[in-house]
Amino acid sequence: MNTRMRRAAVAVAAGAMAVSLAACGSAKEAGGGEKKPSGAAAGDAIKVGLLLPENQTARYEKFDKPLIEKKISDLTNGKAQVVYANAKQDATTQNSQVDTMITNKVNVLIIDAVDAKAIAGSVKKAKDAGIPVVAYDRLAEGPIDAYTSFDNEEVGKVQGKALLEALGDKAKDGQIVMMNGSVTDPNAALFKKGAHSVLDGKVTIGKEYDTKEWKPENANTNMAGALSALGKDKVIGVYSANDGMAGGVITALKAAGLNPLPPVTGQDAELAGVQRIVAGEQFMSVYKPYAPEASAAAEMAVALAQGKKADDIINNKVDSPTTKGVPSVLIPVVSLTKNNIKDTVLKDGVYTVDEICTDKYAAACATLGLK
Repeated sequence: MNTRMRRAAVAVAAGAMAVSLAACGSAKEAGGGEKKPSGAAAGDAIKVGLLLPENQTARYEKFDKPLIEKKISDLTNGKAQVVYANAKQDATTQNSQVDTMITNKVNVLIIDAVDAKAIAGSVKKAKDAGIPVVAYDRLAEGPIDAYTSFDNEEVGKVQGKALLEALGDKAKDGQIVMMNGSVTDPNAALFKKGAHSVLDGKVTIGKEYDTKEWKPENANTNMAGALSALGKDKVIGVYSANDGMAGGVITALKAAGLNPLPPVTGQDAELAGVQRIVAGEQFMSVYKPYAPEASAAAEMAVALAQGKKADDIINNKVDSPTTKGVPSVLIPVVSLTKNNIKDTVLKDGVYTVDEICTDKYAAACATLGLK
């Protein structure tokens, strides 16, 4: 992990949430010994399987993977092995990857599911093999042991409130388009629910899409269709569930000749999204501090692999369609606009000014005092 990523891990984790197992004791059986699942390993020499869903979104390879690996190493004195695989948005591939992890006898699995429902059978296979499962970022179905993510309904509310703020008195002057995420991602449904709870009755929703695989090109196609159906002059704003899709939406808006662009929301604080915010092309993103989420997943995974409990870091219980009362850690989020770039992604070391303020964005950065 490079220096910038270490700064992000330390600063965000320290500022957003303390996740320590220092006071967390081992579960004891009646005879006084440690109660370990059959897949648990003694000591720090554990093998952790890490399965991430895709590489279309920059966060997984840039943030989640290195942060989780670093935290696991810190917790195990560098003795743990992390076995990594990325499903590249293919649920069948991810199920095969779980099978491989079981064959390789990992002691615990961290799974960010491509398809929360399709992964359920593989989660059960892991459990039957004595391997605990931590659901990461998306609430996988099946008998998972723990879960960490952000308050995803709150994410949608934050996006909806920001869009209403951007529209102001013009909220009733036209129609908005809602560009939701993929139906295979349970988070997308929560983002949508949160957004609707804020937007319904306050704006007219002219078109709404569930965007296949979260792909920017699909969002671009959907947005072009919405502009054609509604009339480009009738679209006053766009709810986009993440930054990648916001990029596709904005490309469609520009191609249609809209100037100025209507406000567009986003999520993930991707570098391209932050640069669009600086340039005034995208109104906001949702900054999700990945370090505490990754830290929570790592701590729960290490504890479960060692036959311990992680009760000290649990701050919620969440129900999936198949499992009730899953011990969970939910992380708060921040609305990122041009007004708080300094206090969020720059302060936490996620990006440097040089990374954001390339030649293309230098003038806009200067206007915002980013230097």
